[in-house]
Amino acid sequence: MNIIPAIDLLGGKAVRLLKGDYNKVTVYSDDPAAVAESFERAGAKYLHVVDLDGAKDGTTANFETIKKITERTSLSVEVGGGIRTLERVKQYIDIGVDRVIIGTAAVTDPEFLSEAVRLYGERIVVGVDIKDGFVAIKGWLEVSALSCKEFCKKLEDLGVKTIICTDISKDGMMSGTNRELYRELYDEFSLNIIASGGVSSMEDVSVLSNMGLFGAIVGKAIYTGAIDLSDAIKLADFISAQNGGN
Repeated sequence: MNIIPAIDLLGGKAVRLLKGDYNKVTVYSDDPAAVAESFERAGAKYLHVVDLDGAKDGTTANFETIKKITERTSLSVEVGGGIRTLERVKQYIDIGVDRVIIGTAAVTDPEFLSEAVRLYGERIVVGVDIKDGFVAIKGWLEVSALSCKEFCKKLEDLGVKTIICTDISKDGMMSGTNRELYRELYDEFSLNIIASGGVSSMEDVSVLSNMGLFGAIVGKAIYTGAIDLSDAIKLADFISAQNGGN
């Protein structure tokens, strides 16, 4: 399993929101690219970036910041937040982003998602953000009528290969991740599953690694020191090797 550190961007700064609340912001750094460099030094190969401004209003307020990250590191960067057009997908790929995450538009504009998958294949990842069992959209400000599993089935049928599944109730709470949810999704679907939200201990890392998930995104736990990124990567790699590379 890949340990994927996260950088959430708001106004060009690395921040964290508590349970997706834009009124509950903690600023961690004025130089997100330097944070990304520190993750790379710790052994990370992947980086998860969320443009919170984009998620909320569809702007590209953090585009130059993301470009700096791709220029200053060799990390495999995935970016999400406000990506609702093919032009935006191409803009990110053109600056060196490896994978583009489609969230809200995957729900509201399935034709766009289908075309993006046709054009870019596995470079398209879908964010499946769950609130009380249903898919949340627009920066978690609205909840759709789609259940988590119903949505995942649609994505699988469409040819999507990878999802990032977040239990919003767990995000930033440091109370552990929703292990049962990820186990069910892993058992039911052929998707590459990346767990997100509440990964806050080495025990979480161990349990998720043993499930054989593709990856786990770690955010707040790294910034607060609850998880040492280098140790988490080593543990996940060790368990994957023990389990035959899963």
